[in-house]
Amino acid sequence: MSDPVARTILLVDIERYSDRDDVEQAYLRRMLYDITDRTLQRAGIDETLRLRADRGDSVMELIDANAPVTALLRALLSEVPAQLRAVNRMASRSAQIRLRAVLATGYVAVDEHDGWVGSDLNHACRLLDADILRTALRERADDFALCVSDPLYGGVVRHDHPGIPADGFHEVTVDSKNGPLTAWLHGPVPAAATGQDHREKGEAPGGSGDRPAPRVPEQGGPHENGPAPDGNRGAPAPGSAVHVHGGTFNGGVLGGTQHGGISGGNFHGNVTFGGAERGEGA
Repeated sequence: MSDPVARTILLVDIERYSDRDDVEQAYLRRMLYDITDRTLQRAGIDETLRLRADRGDSVMELIDANAPVTALLRALLSEVPAQLRAVNRMASRSAQIRLRAVLATGYVAVDEHDGWVGSDLNHACRLLDADILRTALRERADDFALCVSDPLYGGVVRHDHPGIPADGFHEVTVDSKNGPLTAWLHGPVPAAATGQDHREKGEAPGGSGDRPAPRVPEQGGPHENGPAPDGNRGAPAPGSAVHVHGGTFNGGVLGGTQHGGISGGNFHGNVTFGGAERGEGA
């Protein structure tokens, strides 16, 4: 195995690749390679300054550390979105391509089988597969989502170079089996994110590009909205909708003793709302 060498690491992955048939996947791979090559050329990084590994639905580039990272970042922020718009404008719905990418720095060695070895590379792969990056791409009208590693942010992005606005990146934390990883997401952070990478209960962990399964509400007994407070047993949570025999009471709180029944949207008997008693027909 060679000695570890400082590299810039670029990872680019196709969203929903596994949902396509073989013909569509072949087309998407061609577009991935074309967009990646054009972007690197725009940044002045030719084939002599990089190594490439193919991962089917993604491409991995090890770039010489002497290549300008600022030029590469500018190309990622401008060239990739422009190319995606041009490609998708002429493509059918099944051939639309959307990409997420990670740019990182670190030390990587190449073994005798041309395999790449290094914890910095592993961390970059964790960021590429992070739920928060997948969610960011799903929630955007744009076709591209980019995340950079914390060392790259500290060394380059935070200095606000021309074409690389530091305030366009937002700190996020990604949970991984190696512990929490700090990264910087370009563009808005997903609405449901709290700075921690996590999947909500009911979401299926997807493969590359897979959208999460729809959430299925939990089915329960009379207390589906959770246990009632001690002083209001059997009452639904404030603000919830209560469906009773075809009628709906929405947005209020039922408290105290309830007398009689509710049917068809009409109140029969005496019903107590929060301590105030209403008579029949109220």
